[in-house]
Order: sequence, then C-alpha cells, then structure tokens
Amino acid sequence: MNSQILNLAITQEDGTMAGEGLTALQTFTYFVLAPVGLFIGISLIVYLMTRPRNARGSAGRAITKIN
Repeated sequence: MNSQILNLAITQEDGTMAGEGLTALQTFTYFVLAPVGLFIGISLIVYLMTRPRNARGSAGRAITKIN
C-alpha cells in the first residue's frame, strides 16, 4: 500500500522529459547571488526612501534646536 502511494508521488506525468541539469555556477548564481542581490537592492531603495530627513540638512525649518 505505501509503495503504491510513493510510486504515484514520484511518477511524472505522461510525455514529460527532464531537461539538462544546471552547472554548479548556474545553481549558485540563481539560488544564492540573485536572491542576495535582490535583497540588498530592495533594502537600499527602502532605506533611501525612509531615512531621517534631518540628516540631509535643517535649512528652512523654524525650530531646529532648543538650547
């Protein structure tokens, strides 16, 4: 009974054929470099859009400091 269920889970659909495998460099690029690069890029964009405004200068503000 269990072997029949396992066999059904492993069996591919009719007419499908596996393609060529990826090289180690392609695998590393697709599954490590690309996600890390996207994460860093998105993080940089979000940081630049949400960083504190007073770091750029306080010219034009009525109250800048209380002494």
